[in-house]
Amino acid sequence: MQQRAGITLTESYAMYPTAAVSGWYFSHPDSRYLVVGRIDRDQVEDYARRKGLGVEEVERWLAPNLGYEPEVAELQIA
Repeated sequence: MQQRAGITLTESYAMYPTAAVSGWYFSHPDSRYLVVGRIDRDQVEDYARRKGLGVEEVERWLAPNLGYEPEVAELQIA
């Protein structure tokens, strides 16, 4: 493993570098996968309200999962 992938095990058997991942993966012909839909603005507003955050901040964190284009705040030059 070390020569091919550059991955070593620590004395507690953790993989190093820490970005290395291994596991057992099983599948079944009848398996189904969960698909999460896009997040709508009403959901973002509700989440922001419950978390005490601004909608713009929540949109920034959830941008890859939004089902709409967030409104862009206009810059005002004084």
